[in-house]
Amino acid sequence: MKFKNELLKKKILIFNKKFIFYILIIFFTFIVDRFSKNKIISRLSEEPVRVNDFINFDLIWNTGIGFGLLSFDSLLIYNLITVLIGSIILTLFYVIIISESMDRLIFSMIIGGALGNFYDRLVYNAVPDFIDLHYNAFHWFTFNMADIFITLGITLFLIKGFIIKN
Repeated sequence: MKFKNELLKKKILIFNKKFIFYILIIFFTFIVDRFSKNKIISRLSEEPVRVNDFINFDLIWNTGIGFGLLSFDSLLIYNLITVLIGSIILTLFYVIIISESMDRLIFSMIIGGALGNFYDRLVYNAVPDFIDLHYNAFHWFTFNMADIFITLGITLFLIKGFIIKN
């Protein structure tokens, strides 16, 4: 009975004013990602745009997961990966409900970024990556704003877990 009451309290948290803050973080992250991708898709020509000596904008359509990993030509594998990503996003929503506030903030950034890339997978059947960091001939993986939020969230989660001791 105690477990059921605790679970009910967690469910009610979704309608709490404090939880709205985390929904706004998810929404803000998603909107920033959508805005940046829409600008790039509508304005970027075939040639990369040189921003400075270290950054180019170069539109690449990624059918894999982060940084182009697991890119396959198989529609079945693409769809399985998309379903897996959707399942992970739903799981992270549950994790937000049962987590403490710092973790909620971290997972909100991750979910917002993941939703941005998930949206692209559903609408475009690929994720537009466009930020190309480089130094001379060395180029890092091309990425987007959603990837930045996901990476920032994961980095903060690792810092919290390994460095900050409760």
